[in-house]
Amino acid sequence: MISKEMASTIEQQFNMELYSAYFYLSLSSSAENLSMKGASEWFMAKHFEEQAHAMKMYRYLKDQGVDVKLHAVDAPPSPETMTVLEMMEATLEHECKVTASINNMVDQALSEKDHATNIFLQWFVTEQIEEEATVGEVLGRLRLFGDKPEGLLMIDTELGTAATKMAASGATGPTLGN
Repeated sequence: MISKEMASTIEQQFNMELYSAYFYLSLSSSAENLSMKGASEWFMAKHFEEQAHAMKMYRYLKDQGVDVKLHAVDAPPSPETMTVLEMMEATLEHECKVTASINNMVDQALSEKDHATNIFLQWFVTEQIEEEATVGEVLGRLRLFGDKPEGLLMIDTELGTAATKMAASGATGPTLGN
């Protein structure tokens, strides 16, 4: 059975995942304002993905018999004046914070000898490796191209294609074009 402390920690992470969804929705809006449709769709796909992560945590807690407490979700900072490069830098910074939080939950589960929660959290550990690597690749290309329109167009197209694949996998909601 899950401890009250572990349940509370997962509830906090559940809230962080909802914040992440809100964060990506904000970035999607800003990218669309820059006429970067592919980037906007990618951030929107990330929005839906983060909602799915939150629901995995919710379901786990309910399956453990926890009466889940919902907390207010903070508004993300407004990225209105950010470039796509700055949006991706903010994304990597955010994902690193999420990774640290997931790792802290694993540490707690291990210290409590909560094997079920440890196993549950391993999916998130693996997911965070993928999240940081993906954003790191995009950042590498953005830094290589700088603000050259040709490079931005190529990356925007790649992000749009990635968003479509994410939506087709069933892990996210529809893209903006649907």
